[in-house]
Amino acid sequence: MAEIRFRNLDEPDETIELPGVVQDEVELGDLTVGRVVHQPGWRWSTHVKPEVGGEWCQARHAGIVLSGRLGIVLEDGTTAELGPNDVYEIPPGHDGYVIGHEPVVLIEWAGLRAFIGFRGSEHRVLATLLVAAVADADAIARRLGGGAWRELTSFQIESSRAALERCHGEEVSLDSEGLLAMFDGPADALRCAKAIHAAAARNELGLRAAVHVGEVELAGEEIRGAALREAEQIMEQAEAGETLVSETTRAIALTAGLPFEERGTRELEGVPGERRLFAYLGDGA
Repeated sequence: MAEIRFRNLDEPDETIELPGVVQDEVELGDLTVGRVVHQPGWRWSTHVKPEVGGEWCQARHAGIVLSGRLGIVLEDGTTAELGPNDVYEIPPGHDGYVIGHEPVVLIEWAGLRAFIGFRGSEHRVLATLLVAAVADADAIARRLGGGAWRELTSFQIESSRAALERCHGEEVSLDSEGLLAMFDGPADALRCAKAIHAAAARNELGLRAAVHVGEVELAGEEIRGAALREAEQIMEQAEAGETLVSETTRAIALTAGLPFEERGTRELEGVPGERRLFAYLGDGA
């Protein structure tokens, strides 16, 4: 049965204080909503950059300005000034600052916790990858029609972004075609996969997903390398509603007590040799 759910930001689930800014957050199902107050003189590069590193804020923000004026500058030099009732989406790679002597008050539903550090122009790191895609997406899109399909996938995209923030994941790419994200370890990635599967099921969609640990090459905002190709091929072996992992990933995740079931040995296109794959069974979290 449908229900009305609501929370009040004057009774937040969590309050986060950083230099020059306070944000009150409430959880509403898959959505985290926050009221953010930036004080006059606040600037990301001055007050937050020393804490997280990097040259630019790498969070994607979406919200609305209630009062005050907020300045934004992107890496390419593009600038914008946001004021009351402006609804915004700010991409990763930006600096933000308060304009004038009035505090800036925002309501945000994306980017609240995604204070992600700068990635170098090109280097290799060991990372946990989560890849996911809607099973039979083309057939579903044809059946529903363009408008209904776009509305459905927009809900899935926002639910996925909320799950990424809760599970400390870094979005690399996310659209109606699929999700690619990076995590520090497989436990958070697998719990994020569980959350986006649940959101997809509520939208009557089935996701195929994979989590894989390996070395990737970071080039700006892109990642590449054999580990990414292997993760994508593992996902291709998954059934709708299933998350598959490699044997290495399972071995690491077992230390967190996460349960798996063996799915046998598979040959992956473009990957030499055979790989033992395992399905993540969920941890009840």
